[in-house]
Amino acid sequence: MTDRTEPSAPGAASRTRKRWGRLRRRLWQPPRPHGEQPLDRDVSPLELFYDLIVVVLVGRTAEHMTDHLTWRALADFGAVFVLIWIAWLNSSLYHDLHGREDARSRTVLLVQVLALVPVGAFIPRAGHGAAFPISTAVVFAILALIWYLAGRPSGPEYRLPNLAFVAGTAAVAAVLAATAGLSADARVLAWLVLAAAYLTGLGVILAKAPPGLAITPALIHRFGLFIIIVLGETVVGVVDGLAHEPADALTITVGLVAVVIGFGAWWTYFDFAGHRPPRPTRTATVQWIMTHLPLTAAIAAIGAAMPGLVEHAHSARTPPAIAWLLCAATAIVLGATMTVAASLQTWHTKRTLYRLLTAACATVAALCLALAAAHPAPLPLGLALIVLLGTPWTLAVTRRVSNETETHH
Repeated sequence: MTDRTEPSAPGAASRTRKRWGRLRRRLWQPPRPHGEQPLDRDVSPLELFYDLIVVVLVGRTAEHMTDHLTWRALADFGAVFVLIWIAWLNSSLYHDLHGREDARSRTVLLVQVLALVPVGAFIPRAGHGAAFPISTAVVFAILALIWYLAGRPSGPEYRLPNLAFVAGTAAVAAVLAATAGLSADARVLAWLVLAAAYLTGLGVILAKAPPGLAITPALIHRFGLFIIIVLGETVVGVVDGLAHEPADALTITVGLVAVVIGFGAWWTYFDFAGHRPPRPTRTATVQWIMTHLPLTAAIAAIGAAMPGLVEHAHSARTPPAIAWLLCAATAIVLGATMTVAASLQTWHTKRTLYRLLTAACATVAALCLALAAAHPAPLPLGLALIVLLGTPWTLAVTRRVSNETETHH
C-alpha cells in the first residue's frame, strides 16, 4: 500500500502547484502592453469608486475657496484643482490603456486611493507647510512607477514616448516635493507653472506619439460620469448653504434656483457634447481631453458659489465676488462645452446646428459676464442665469422641430 501511494504524492503536489500557478496568473496579470487597448470594455465599479474619492478632494478644494472668496483663494483653487485633475487624468488613461479586471489592477487603484486620502486631508493648508506638496508628490511618484512598469514590455515604437511621459510625471513629483520649502505665494505660482508645463508636454506626446491611445466608449463614459459627480457638488453647496441659514421662503427659493443652475450646466454639456466620440485624429484627441480641465474646474467653481448665493438670499445685491465666480464659471462652461463639441465627429455632420450653437453660447457667455458686472439680488441673478443657460438649448430644440417638420412635408 505504501509503495502505491508514495509515487503519486509528487504528482499531486505538481498538479496543486500548477493550479495555484494558473490562479496566480489570472489574478496577477502583467499590465496590458501599449497598442492593445480594449475598445469594448465597460467602466468598472472600482473606477467609479476611485472617481468618487477624487471628487471628495475636488469638493474640499471648492469648500476652501468658498470660505475665503478672494483672488488669492481663486489662485489656490486653480493650482490645487489642476494638480488633482492631472492625477485623475493620469490614472484614468493608465487604467484604460493598461488595466485589467484582476487583483493587480485593483491593487494599483487601491494604492492610489490610499495615497489620495492624505492629499484631501491637507488641502485646507495646501499653501502652508510641507504636508500637501509632499503627499501630492507621493501620488505622482506612484503614477510614474506604474506607467514605467507598464511600458517595459511594449514595442520599441512606444518605448520613447512612454519614457518621456514617465520622466515628466516623476519630475512633477520631484518639483512638488521641492516646493515644500517655498513661501505660500511662490508655491502656488510654481504649481501653476508646473501644471502648465506638464499639460503642454502631455499634449505634445499625445500629438506625436505612435497610434496607441483611442478615446474609447469607456473613456468617454468615464469623463461624463466624472462631470456628473462634480455636478453633484452644486447640490452639496446648496444644501450646505441652506443648513446654515433660516428656513424661510426666499432662502429656500434661491437654493432651489441654484440647483436648477447646476442642472443647466448638465444639460449644456450632455446635450451638446457629452457621451459623443471625438474625431479619430491626434489633434481632436488632445483637444477633447484638455478642454475637460477648464470645463470641470468651472463646474466645481459653480458649486463653490452656491453657499454664498444662498447665504445672501435677502441681500439687495449679490456680493460681487460671488456674482463673478458664478457667472464667469457659467460662461466658461458654455465656451468649454463648444470647444469640446468642435472636436467631435458630429461637428461636421451637423455643422449648421453647431454653428448656431457656437454663436448662441458665445453671446450667452458674454451676457453672463454682463450679469456679473450688474450683480443683482441672488434670486433675479439665479433666474437670469437659468434663462441664459436655457437659450442655446431652446434654439437647438426649435431647430430640430423645424427640421422634422420640413422632413415630414
